[in-house]
Amino acid sequence: MYERMLDKEITPSFEELIDYCGERGSAWAALDAFLADNYALGRQIRFPYGKKYGWSVKYSQGSRHICDIFAENGAFAVFFKISGKEIEALGGVLSEYTKTVWERSYPCGDGGWLNYRVLEDEHLRDIKKLLAAKVSPKKSQGGLKQ
Repeated sequence: MYERMLDKEITPSFEELIDYCGERGSAWAALDAFLADNYALGRQIRFPYGKKYGWSVKYSQGSRHICDIFAENGAFAVFFKISGKEIEALGGVLSEYTKTVWERSYPCGDGGWLNYRVLEDEHLRDIKKLLAAKVSPKKSQGGLKQ
């Protein structure tokens, strides 16, 4: 379960990545819409980090890497770096699952790299909170659109 798209020779479309996630594909589409509505982000389909990671969509703001989202069979995984200060700023609003993902993060500087598998709606809500702590919304926005 949660196999990734590992055939480097066949570049999938965004729709194929979403479809591969099964019932969680709609959650990725909702996250993609959230990112498009709230941030000026670029989106690029790529095969990063080596053959075991598979196909992903890289979201970036100019030259700043925001996250990669990897298609998985039955889920998707959001891979990103976040600082301890950004986590602390969220206080106690994160789920126990998210706290566990943070505790298991790969340390880097004052924070860590999270490999966050989204399996339910609560996880999607937390990913939105984490990315909102990491990236400022578009200046023209009056607030975050959910």
